[in-house]
Formats: sequence, structure tokens, C-alpha cells
Amino acid sequence: MEGVPSTGEPAPGPPPSSETSRALREVLRIAGDTRAALARRLGLNSTDAAAIHHLISSPEPLGPVELGNRLGIRSASATTLVDRLVQAGHVARAPHPHDRRRLSLQVTESGVGEVLEALRPMLVGVDRAVSRLTPEQAEATTAFLREVTEVMREYVATAPDEPPRARADRG
Repeated sequence: MEGVPSTGEPAPGPPPSSETSRALREVLRIAGDTRAALARRLGLNSTDAAAIHHLISSPEPLGPVELGNRLGIRSASATTLVDRLVQAGHVARAPHPHDRRRLSLQVTESGVGEVLEALRPMLVGVDRAVSRLTPEQAEATTAFLREVTEVMREYVATAPDEPPRARADRG
């Protein structure tokens, strides 16, 4: 049947247009702008700021190679980036906790402090908005945000490793 994917689900239409969905999409759009603003507040380029973000938010220790992979840059560029962040005092090299042959990168205390200080105006504003919620609204909002987070995690986890064009070019 034309217009119906093989999954049997209806063909995709426009994204949901409820007021809540539109507001959430706006939050997601502005999140990219906040990352760029944080980089400017820290006096860093966007790649250096993204590197610090990856190092702070990663559940496992990252070395220069893993960091470069997450940023989509080559090994030599990752080394240069790490050298720059170490020189600026934002990052320190340390032995990897599970493999002494490898290095692990850690954001320094001063680096974390600078990030938190740069984020303070936004964090205070978010806390102010949260404080205006009733306990019931806060509970519902938390549940909603956790569900959306899981939807987004699933979207990320099921994405192909490379774009379709790259797969077609190889194949």
C-alpha cells in the first residue's frame, strides 16, 4: 500500500503541534544556543566547550581518542585540543582508572567551577521557574521530562553509525 511504511504504521505527517510539543521543541532549539553562549562566557571556542561538556557528562572516563571520536575530530586535532585545555587549566591528564597503559582526561576543579559560574544566571532562572510550580505540577513536570528524555535516548541509540549517503557510497 503506497504511503504506508512496511511497519504498518501510517506515513509520518507533520510533527505534533500541541502547545506543549511546540514549547518543548523551542527548549530543544534554544539548548544549542545556550551551548554557544556558554562557550563565549568561558572564552572558549565551541569545540573546546563541547569537549569539556563531554568530559563532565560522560559516565565513564574518556581518553583523548574517545574524546576525539565524540567530537568527530581526528586524533591529531584531539591531541592539540587536549593540549590547549590542559595549558588553560581546564583539563588534567591522569592514569586511566581501569587501564594504566591509557590516559584519562578530567576536568579540573577550577574548570568545573568556571563552568558552574558561567551557567549560574541560567541555573538561577530555571530554579526560579521551578519554585513557582506547585508540588503536583513539579511531580508531573519531572515525570514528563524523564519520559521525553527516554524518548530522546532511544532516538539517539537507534541512529545509524553513519549517514545513509556514506553507507551508499561504500556499498
